[in-house]
Amino acid sequence: MDPPTSTVPAPPTRADRAVATVFLQDACLEHQYIRTRDSSHIFERPQRLRAVKIGVCAAISHLEEIHPVPAPAKGTGTGTSEDQDLADSLVEAVEKLKLDSDSSGLSLPNDFPIKVVQSSAKVDILHSPAVKYIHGDVDGDVYLEKLVSWARESAKNIESGQSEIPEGLPQGDLYMCPTSVDAIQGALGTVCEAVDAVLEPSKARSPDPPRRAFVAVRPPGHHCGEDTPCGFCFVNNVAVGAAHAHLKHGVMRVVILDIDLHHGNGTQSIAWQINEETYRVKLEAEAGAPVKPGLQVYYGSVHDVLSFPCEDGKLDMIQAASVSIHGPHGQHVENVHLEPFESEEQFWDVLYRGAYSRLLRKAEDFIQNTGGPADDVVVFISAGFDASEHETPSMSRHGRKVPTAFFYRFTQDVCAFADQWARGRVVSVLEGGYNDRALLSGALAHLAGLADGERISERDESRHAWWSVENVEMLERLAKKRRRPKTSLGAPPDAPPPAWFDRTAALLARLDPAGAEPSSGRNAFIPPSTRTLRERRPVGQGPSTKPGASPRGKKTAAQSRAAGVVASASSDSGSTESEVSPPTATKKLPRVILKVGPRPEA
Repeated sequence: MDPPTSTVPAPPTRADRAVATVFLQDACLEHQYIRTRDSSHIFERPQRLRAVKIGVCAAISHLEEIHPVPAPAKGTGTGTSEDQDLADSLVEAVEKLKLDSDSSGLSLPNDFPIKVVQSSAKVDILHSPAVKYIHGDVDGDVYLEKLVSWARESAKNIESGQSEIPEGLPQGDLYMCPTSVDAIQGALGTVCEAVDAVLEPSKARSPDPPRRAFVAVRPPGHHCGEDTPCGFCFVNNVAVGAAHAHLKHGVMRVVILDIDLHHGNGTQSIAWQINEETYRVKLEAEAGAPVKPGLQVYYGSVHDVLSFPCEDGKLDMIQAASVSIHGPHGQHVENVHLEPFESEEQFWDVLYRGAYSRLLRKAEDFIQNTGGPADDVVVFISAGFDASEHETPSMSRHGRKVPTAFFYRFTQDVCAFADQWARGRVVSVLEGGYNDRALLSGALAHLAGLADGERISERDESRHAWWSVENVEMLERLAKKRRRPKTSLGAPPDAPPPAWFDRTAALLARLDPAGAEPSSGRNAFIPPSTRTLRERRPVGQGPSTKPGASPRGKKTAAQSRAAGVVASASSDSGSTESEVSPPTATKKLPRVILKVGPRPEA
């Protein structure tokens, strides 16, 4: 069943139309796991960003089908045909120049609903007012200084056999490398750049105001509190973005909507502290103290209460992930638990219309009770895609999932909410999502929801086909750069891919030519191997030559390969060389020679 139709305002005119701008940041690739050579158990990896880019490119290719680039208008003057041809050529040349001069290399038309910005922005976490507002300390920036130190000393600590993460912090879900701070500062700088673009449309690069932004950065942030990193998160990207909006642009009310599979315990903790301070100031003002009002934050989350950070059943975590309070003590928090469903009808008619939509209803109450719609409101989305139906079972092991269309429908509803209460301003920031399918399909549906502001309900069915299982499986091929397998001469040729897929691949080649690999490459620290070479004996010493061994202590190529396999196995199992039996002689196969002569007469 298709999701119910959203109640959205009338389609905006071109002058008022929102443009969704995607912000990318290559520095975010520099956060890498270097503790061991084996990173197969690491969920939060640089390659996540390539999957997101695939979703972005797929959204662009599909939207191009319904937002075709208009053909240049031909002149109808009364001059000669040569003059007319020259005029038409000039018109075409001018139209070709009317491309968005973004840094992504995609050259999208100015009137296209998606823009892409390849950001190089960064902040100095030790001196940024917004970062210090969230993660600073009254006695000095202790946590931020420690963060820089952990990254700087990470390689040395690992080489000496220690962990780069201090004792007492979760070792399983936190890791650092010498360039981790570069990634963190790039992520925060890009979030702040997106906030500037959304809140300062007069300074935007295109005539259409980018009132909506999707910031694809890592590492994620919503589990990090003021000085409590956990769950892959070292700083809180959304909270810092909200602080930047407050300190630089005078935003006084922030709505944060978290759709990650996991509860954003760090964001809720920070929002609680901000609201607590603002409430204290309010009480002082009511008592006559000359103080200025403070920032107010609404935090709403839909998540799986059985998963991290509640999976261990800790009372404080479960209570925090279940609290619902609106007004008392200046707090504005709504938590909704994901529930299993038997059919899509049940999901949309019961769960989405009911509990899940309560996040926006409570956000509306927050705006109404704190002054109504005004220029001092901005909406943030903590866009985690790990609740996706495509997420890996080990991450989504409690069966609390949502259909991919949720990321489209919920985003549409958030945009409608923002149009009514926040001048249409939405900043979405990537959080979780660890399976390629979950990331690319979630990003596709989410960006389509941000950019497809003027949709009508009749188009819903065609949109859902964009992220069908067949199309998602097709897009997954682009997640890893592989050579196309050779086809047997007798095999039937594969059906040609659809045009949108070819267009997606072409866009991805421009957007991610390096395949989402860190630029540090061969200069990155490589941990020492746990394997050791077997003891070598000089020629003529040691045991006598055994059957199957080559003379003078040399091995044949086949024996060397066999010995290498045995040595590898013994290293993994902890066996010593004395426990390894010598390789046996390989049986020599007869040589077969085929000769092709002339074709015999029939």
